[in-house]
Amino acid sequence: MNIQKFLLKKIHRALLAITNESFFHLIQVQQSTKRKFGNYQINGLIAISKKLNIPVEEFAKKFIKFINLNDVAHTIKIEKPGFINIFLNPTWISNQINNIFSASHLGITPATPKTIVVDYSGPNVAKEMHVGHLRSTVIGDSIARVLSFLGHNVIRVNHIGDWGTQFGMLIAYIEKNTQTGFLLNKTIQLSTLEHFYREAKKKYDIDPDFAKLARSYVLKLQKGDRHYRQIWKHLVDISILNNQNIYVRLNINLKKSNIIGESFYNDMLPDIVSDLKNKGLAVTSNGATVVFLENYHNKHGTPFGVIIQKKDGAYLYSTTDIACIKYRCKVLHADRIIYYIDSRQKQHLIQAWEIANKAGYIGKSVLLEHHMCGMLLGKDSKPFKTRAGNTLKLKTLLDEALERARCLILSKNPNLKYTEINKLAHIISIGAIKYSELSKNRITDYIFDWNNMLNFEGNTAPYVQYACTRIFAIFKRSKQPNFQLKKNNIQLETEEEILLAICLLQFEEMIVTVSNQGAPHILCSYLYKLSVLFSSFYENCPIIKAHNAHIKYSRLKLALITVRILKTGLNLLGIKTVRHM
Repeated sequence: MNIQKFLLKKIHRALLAITNESFFHLIQVQQSTKRKFGNYQINGLIAISKKLNIPVEEFAKKFIKFINLNDVAHTIKIEKPGFINIFLNPTWISNQINNIFSASHLGITPATPKTIVVDYSGPNVAKEMHVGHLRSTVIGDSIARVLSFLGHNVIRVNHIGDWGTQFGMLIAYIEKNTQTGFLLNKTIQLSTLEHFYREAKKKYDIDPDFAKLARSYVLKLQKGDRHYRQIWKHLVDISILNNQNIYVRLNINLKKSNIIGESFYNDMLPDIVSDLKNKGLAVTSNGATVVFLENYHNKHGTPFGVIIQKKDGAYLYSTTDIACIKYRCKVLHADRIIYYIDSRQKQHLIQAWEIANKAGYIGKSVLLEHHMCGMLLGKDSKPFKTRAGNTLKLKTLLDEALERARCLILSKNPNLKYTEINKLAHIISIGAIKYSELSKNRITDYIFDWNNMLNFEGNTAPYVQYACTRIFAIFKRSKQPNFQLKKNNIQLETEEEILLAICLLQFEEMIVTVSNQGAPHILCSYLYKLSVLFSSFYENCPIIKAHNAHIKYSRLKLALITVRILKTGLNLLGIKTVRHM
């Protein structure tokens, strides 16, 4: 049930009865911010009354007469300077909640299915994942879950950095500094590869001969040299295995089949360059193939040139990204493509989009969205690092969170079995880390705080998870089968029950907003609000010891719908629940 959408339809009919549809875009319906203003507020009347040249209060009164909300609202009020406040009817709320209880999929209307590509995580090969990968990974995964939940065809893509100059450097270093066949005949750790890469990068920056050798290996890879492709594949496989262990631990829905890395597009690049040349978009400049963009200028004031092929024949990231866009539009038939990548890549991404658009690779109806993510900071407001000043590995972060959660559990319940402690510590620690990321507006930087993250109070994962366990405990004590609840309708007697019920009904409109904006922090805020409202309901409205059987069943039914939505919401964040905490 999408109350906002339901009210908008009613309002549009009323507007059509007194004016014309050209004013529809001016009307807005939103949840009221304060209880005294009702449950929903209609905005936009001031703008319409000005266009009609009549006083806003006169227009509002006329408007209310045409809104058919007799059974929906018990009160409709005009609030100066020009708003209409709607107070929902408790009986109508009860009926809608009963419908949710019986309906599948929590009564949520499926969206018109679209093919949506979600590009997230994207770690580099030959490097361990670090905290900088966390936001893109957990936010992208959550949005992919939400879009799938609404019925869209979601294509998850892990666009890993498995191609380019870094491999030329790495292979050149390994061949010069290790025994022949070192990589192919021996299992090595990813940390060793990362050490090799760091040393190779140092040499690349100071040794022109080594840099030239590295670039020659890049070209050999791009041209399909069998020997170097074999070494390259081994490097990639080591990295993928390591990354997959992290994804499984984080409960991230990315599998090996979701990997469409930079190397995937290599065979498409010659055709991309030829096509851009044939269409007059690419030209030869100083031996390289370049696309000049009139909307971008360099420091000299001349159009900015995007190189798509070097004079030695090697391709660049820009070429790969253009091929990637074409593939997603022409082969995957994407209606919407969402990128969760570094905010510093914004200009590069927009330039690739512009070239692809000019080449006709992007359909007019395709939506391209760069959902930028802020940075994870330490208490010094600088990028979160180790005490030694190195970038913190993601595995290290997860290990510390696990140990902190284990200590927290032991302090509260020292008699738990070892296996139970470990299982609970894993769920709580992973949930806490993910929720800490997801509950912040993805655009902003935020300071990582261990104490807040694992707190059982406030807008945290443990608080919402505990709300679930509290409800599980209620049903365990009540020993009440679900079929008994089906025979009894919900009856709302108190303000706490009404507020909880309205919040439950707002789940669908909240989820739709999250899917449109790619903003899981809205879902976190909702789950926290729902948990707070349930706590108030629990403390003020006896459930098992209610004053009569019908009210007992009504309140148990409210509790059951609450836990269903809390569990569903946490699952959309990629967070598990437990029956005991």
